[in-house]
Amino acid sequence: MTDAAAPRRLRVLAAMSGGVDSAVAAARAAEAGHDVTGVHLALSENPKSFRTGARGCCTIEDSHDARRAADVIGIPFYVWDLAERFREDVVEDFVAEYEAGRTPNPCLRCNEKIKFAALLDKALALGFDAVCTGHYAQVILREDGSRELHRAADMAKDQSYVLGVLDDRQLAHALFPLGDTPTTKSEIREEAARRGLFVAKKPDSHDICFIADGDTQGFLAKRLGAAEGPIVDESGEVLGTHDGAYGFTIGQRKGLRIGTPAADGKPRYVLDISPVDNTVTVGPAASLDVTALTAIRPRWCGRPPESGPAGYTAQLRAHGGETEVSAEVVDDTLRVTFTEPVRGVAPGQAVVLYDGTRVVGSATIATTTRRPAPAATAPHQAG
Repeated sequence: MTDAAAPRRLRVLAAMSGGVDSAVAAARAAEAGHDVTGVHLALSENPKSFRTGARGCCTIEDSHDARRAADVIGIPFYVWDLAERFREDVVEDFVAEYEAGRTPNPCLRCNEKIKFAALLDKALALGFDAVCTGHYAQVILREDGSRELHRAADMAKDQSYVLGVLDDRQLAHALFPLGDTPTTKSEIREEAARRGLFVAKKPDSHDICFIADGDTQGFLAKRLGAAEGPIVDESGEVLGTHDGAYGFTIGQRKGLRIGTPAADGKPRYVLDISPVDNTVTVGPAASLDVTALTAIRPRWCGRPPESGPAGYTAQLRAHGGETEVSAEVVDDTLRVTFTEPVRGVAPGQAVVLYDGTRVVGSATIATTTRRPAPAATAPHQAG
């Protein structure tokens, strides 16, 4: 929902993380004439006082920064405790997905389950019209009254991938004030400074917000414990051991701890993760080439795709590029075929379809079909 899409004065609940983007978004919403209330989501059950460098968020420091920004903007401010819901819907889901050998994206899950489900439901119950966030994306209102989610005006900052889980109802109550202005991040910081916002120079958070030190493998090890297993090549030969298959992702190259070099002297990558027998399979980069995938639990941003195969572009990771695909929905399963093979595709990731700049929808990758190795007669299935 851009200002052009919503000229009337709205009651807006601005999610304020304590960072510069959400602060400027709240300020722009208030400047546009909306009745804005700021809210900081307390998502950690044991928040730290300070961030670890530029990593993480949801600390006590962040809540104080959000409050100070709200005071400068001149809007009411509250802290809402959604830590239990966040733990159940995001953190525990993250751990369970890795334990099952999949690679989840917790930011998509947070947007789906927390910011535009738990938060939005509470906001609507309290009489608010929309939830405002600092995401870089656009909601376009069509003449027929329907809404579409589009990429941000500045592709370098576009975050539509992590919003691809939003449905039509959620889009109707979403406000992204930063999405339709092609400004650089330095210009956003300059705007924050002009507005007197203390967070103008605050570093961005990186990685996964609930793993402040960035050590995903260490976080999972504490939750799941050590579980030694074999690292094998495509022929099944044991090359080494690991402390837990959950610590690996498809396409990973570093940290494999394989003592025996490959026969061709080239690097090896993680090709498959089997939680059933706790085995990690590695091989050459060429074995990562994926030609097709199936994805489950599709969610459509507005109107669903028409029946039958059609051409789209697809994005497979938050900071990845687009690739041309043919896709169709069969029995509530999304089937995607790539025009050219792609690498590093893992079950558990989200595939987001685009029609130009419009986000068609998102689904969770269940299986991938790899290009056959020269000696193979059938495609390799992963997932």
